[in-house]
Amino acid sequence: MKLVHQKQIKINDEHLDELHHVNNVQYVHWMEEMAKEHWDILKNSTPFAKNFWVLADHHIQYKKQVFKDEILMIKTYPENPEGLRQPRKVEFYRGEELVVDSRTIWVLFDHETHKIKRVDENWLDDIK
Repeated sequence: MKLVHQKQIKINDEHLDELHHVNNVQYVHWMEEMAKEHWDILKNSTPFAKNFWVLADHHIQYKKQVFKDEILMIKTYPENPEGLRQPRKVEFYRGEELVVDSRTIWVLFDHETHKIKRVDENWLDDIK
């Protein structure tokens, strides 16, 4: 399904904090990186290919710690729009276990005017 984007990350030293588990800031970085990668895949299937998304809000729930040499599967997908706001889920799994759950809110900006651009409430249905 094109509306879901996944990738694996092997945890190494650069991802760790002083407690030797994945730094919370690293998860925020991956959330933004996954959203950008997914948009790069989807944008040409939309009427918004030249526009860009800006992160407006994020909520993260840390459920379990993750350590060096473990493998994380990161999964992201957009949820239905809420007015001008476009929610996106980003989930982090160690095997089958959800270790970090997040929901971000994005706003689409017009590439020429740099003003907020509204998307139809069912715009995701048109992505092939």
